[in-house]
Amino acid sequence: MSVLLIMRTMQNISFTNQYARVLSIAGSDSGGGAGIQADLKTFAALGCYGMTAITALTAQNTTGVQAIHGVPAAFLKTQLQSVLDDIGVDAVKIGMLHSPEVVEVVAWAIDHYKLKQVVLDPVMVATSGDRLIAQETVSVLVSELFPRVQLVTPNLDEAGLLLNQSLSAVGELQPAAQALLGMGAKAVLLKGGHLSGDVLHDVLQTQGQQAVVYEGTRIHSHNVHGTGCTLSSAIAAHMALGKHLTDAVASARAFIRQAIADGASVKTGQGHGPLNHGFAPQVMHVKPMP
Repeated sequence: MSVLLIMRTMQNISFTNQYARVLSIAGSDSGGGAGIQADLKTFAALGCYGMTAITALTAQNTTGVQAIHGVPAAFLKTQLQSVLDDIGVDAVKIGMLHSPEVVEVVAWAIDHYKLKQVVLDPVMVATSGDRLIAQETVSVLVSELFPRVQLVTPNLDEAGLLLNQSLSAVGELQPAAQALLGMGAKAVLLKGGHLSGDVLHDVLQTQGQQAVVYEGTRIHSHNVHGTGCTLSSAIAAHMALGKHLTDAVASARAFIRQAIADGASVKTGQGHGPLNHGFAPQVMHVKPMP
């Protein structure tokens, strides 16, 4: 079939459907377990069309982060314009943002494109313990993004850095989540996986509503690299699929728990290996165009 005939055939097609579209604004993990690599695997596994705007390149593997190369803010803006002007988006996941200028570009994109379903994973510390964000970026992240996104998903280390306090008990989770709301967040999912014990607690606190506490038995695994990235991207994917926040969080938690369980016995690298994102992949979700 000639190119001209193909073009004429396409002109006669009536497009009535589109995929559920999710954009990851995050750093690249060369080891494949976290960052945009984990996000894209999660989007695909949940039946969504994934896109990326890369904020930084990392030389990284299961043992740690060896180097970080930040993407210039102007180039990040061009990536965002390329994707959003053409394809559009139903939900956004934000991960690693390494500089104030990068944070400001993301804030501009949220306002300019009127992005409504945005999940911020304030990536500050890798599973290996490596610091991933400069201190001067933290205050800009809070002031520029907390009021603009629908959900912030810190773990205990990240919440501790944001609040300048140590969190070490289940009873501290709800007050800490409330304190993060006081910093401008609309909703906070504070993850308690770093606490000791066989029962894990996550707290979802939303402005003006009672806290929702999620409990689950700890799944023992050495392969937990990228859990935070995967959870936040799964929440964004479920929001793109039409679920409200509480249901999206519950569905994302179920996904990540199974991904951890199914990847626990697999050896990948010499350190903390990845989850099994592909334990039960879904077909691409198609919905009517507005």
